[in-house]
Amino acid sequence: MDQAVVREFGDLLSSLDPARPVLIAGPTASGKSALALEIARRQGGEIVNADASQVYDCWRILTARPLPEEEAEVPHHLYGHVSAQDAYSAGHWLREVSGVLDTGFRPIFTGGTGLYFLALTQGLAEIPATPLAVRLEGDSLPLATLVAGLDASTAEKTDLANRARVQRAWEVLRATGRGLADWQAQTDAPRLPLPPAQGIVFDVDREWLNDRISRRFDAMLAAGALEEARAVWPHYDPSLPAHRAIGAPELIALLEGKMTRDEARDRAVTATRQFAKRQRTWFRSKMQGWTRYRPQDLD
Repeated sequence: MDQAVVREFGDLLSSLDPARPVLIAGPTASGKSALALEIARRQGGEIVNADASQVYDCWRILTARPLPEEEAEVPHHLYGHVSAQDAYSAGHWLREVSGVLDTGFRPIFTGGTGLYFLALTQGLAEIPATPLAVRLEGDSLPLATLVAGLDASTAEKTDLANRARVQRAWEVLRATGRGLADWQAQTDAPRLPLPPAQGIVFDVDREWLNDRISRRFDAMLAAGALEEARAVWPHYDPSLPAHRAIGAPELIALLEGKMTRDEARDRAVTATRQFAKRQRTWFRSKMQGWTRYRPQDLD
């Protein structure tokens, strides 16, 4: 790792108890994975994915999954193990996490999916699976209709600009007759509460992050993200959560001749920045008890 990165993380690492689990949340491209890897190298532990896009096997480059050499150096769990066609939710993830934790190593969770961290630290309601017919009905409806169909309590707690979250809440109400907020009020005990787990959330400057997002997407293109999308293209289905990974629709549009390379690049960067803005807002609202970390020198 670059020495500037080691210096950047030095004070933070010295504040961590090597015997306790670590949870690292933050917006995309903020440097979470680098911190997790450095903690594992210097203090020990194994890295556990807490990012909904990185569970899927169809993307490595586009979702910035750890490199093969990083996975060889430090054990990584729950990355790239789910088929794009398979249903996968926070409940699936939490059940898999329980199996991972039972092996006894010190976990270092890292990712950008806030719901995963809430499920881990606060518990998760056991909501019945959504019937396929309800899911297909939800797929066919515009976002505004889905939002209008939510109960007031759930709407108040949901990011109404996030179609996946809104549709999930709509489906729960449609299938069970109970709002998602009502289900969430009845949760199991958390698997890894704070404390004793140590929670770190990246609280980053917008311009700093926007610059990193631009440079990282260019690096993804250089590393073969378009070729990765080309392999997905014959099976591409925008209704699948896996195929809604940030940047995927734009790269598929490029392959279909609907966008130029520059248009696809610029729109993907814009989409990523918008997603990061929603993440930053969510983390600041929901993770007020976590240690705030503001990197300055990461490149």
